[in-house]
Amino acid sequence: MNAKFKPDSNQLSGPTRHGSERGDRISASYFSSVAARRRMKRRVVLNYTARGVFLLVTLLALLVLAILIYQIIKDSIGWLDLKFLTNNLSIFPERAGIKGPIIGSLLLMAVVIPVTALLGVATAIFLEEFAGKGRIQSIIQTNISNLAGVPSVIFGLLGLAVFSRALGLGSSILAGGLTMSLLVLPIVVVSAQEAIRAVPGYLREASYALGATKWTTIRRVVLPAALPGILTGTILAVSRAIGETAPLVVLGIPTLIMKIPASLFDDFTALPIQIYYWTLDTVLTPEYANLAAAAIIVLMTMLILLNSIAIVIRNKFQRKF
Repeated sequence: MNAKFKPDSNQLSGPTRHGSERGDRISASYFSSVAARRRMKRRVVLNYTARGVFLLVTLLALLVLAILIYQIIKDSIGWLDLKFLTNNLSIFPERAGIKGPIIGSLLLMAVVIPVTALLGVATAIFLEEFAGKGRIQSIIQTNISNLAGVPSVIFGLLGLAVFSRALGLGSSILAGGLTMSLLVLPIVVVSAQEAIRAVPGYLREASYALGATKWTTIRRVVLPAALPGILTGTILAVSRAIGETAPLVVLGIPTLIMKIPASLFDDFTALPIQIYYWTLDTVLTPEYANLAAAAIIVLMTMLILLNSIAIVIRNKFQRKF
């Protein structure tokens, strides 16, 4: 009486039994050796095809990059020397140097890096740790994501209207740095949000269990753990800001300025804008193409050095935390 009833397969209802038999036939067909080999062969061919296409595209991009680097190095031979690095700008190509643009680019980054890092990380902390999930948070998040796709010339117009004219900063280093900070701010905000979001929840819970406040937990636990990801976003932001030209052109940054900037309120010129104008002037003076090539190498070297310093700092915190 207590034995469980096990229905015989012959006692199953008609539709259920026929459905089971149909499923068995499909399974047998699917797992048949011929069909499995055919499907596996198609997948292998598709895999090799996709790998070949991706490899071809990668090699094509590397080839174009190698040609550009070769052409730049070739054009800069005989022009990139110590005199080129230490001389001021000049209307004569053989006397021209980039001392002023180098100092201007470094001072520009001295404004962009702290402003972008502070505002970007503070915004990310507010959105991830303090702002509740609701319509306001969603609107802010959407606007930040949309700002990442706005053309850089629009930020130049914003900087011209707000910083240059409304605040009376003109074409100073501070106006250019604040404009560039707005340009790359979405990159830092999004990367910092992802880094904060990736911090394990048990670290926060352990901190709260020890009696720490929310701000202490963020400052002592969350930020140190998220710092490598935040620095990665900052590296990407600096890499874009140091090579941008359009916002500086809109701000009216001069191309030929003999005075070396001494403060953040002085007029300046930067390497990207100087390269841009030298490239335009090659129609009238072919030697400007050699000056532009030499300046490109200097700009790339500065970018590599800044990124290397940031990567070393990031790797140090990765090992620590």
